[in-house]
Amino acid sequence: QVQLVESGGGLVQAGGSLRLSCTASGSFLSINAMGWYRQAPGKQRELVATMTSSDNTNYADSVKGRFTISRDNTKNTVLLQMSSLKPEDTAVYYCNVRELVPPRRTYWGQGTQVTVSS
Repeated sequence: QVQLVESGGGLVQAGGSLRLSCTASGSFLSINAMGWYRQAPGKQRELVATMTSSDNTNYADSVKGRFTISRDNTKNTVLLQMSSLKPEDTAVYYCNVRELVPPRRTYWGQGTQVTVSS
């Protein structure tokens, strides 16, 4: 069974920084993408940033230049460094692991709250 454990959320003032961390345990394929999605109240879950096992990254336009994703494949850990935070970044942030080859399973963490005050 795959488990994703997130940490690092919290309350921060606009312009501040936070770092999210997610560690995956259990068995999943090494050809994968690890990353972060977020869901604000009343909105659909959306991609924030992902990084593949071959280090290809993908960022939402709204976070480009402010957020940086990184991963440590030896520890099955993915980090999201968030800077210049805005109130509109307030959401529950979910860690995600997605296998890129069959059976293409997807796993989710339970989420961590990020609140940015103005």
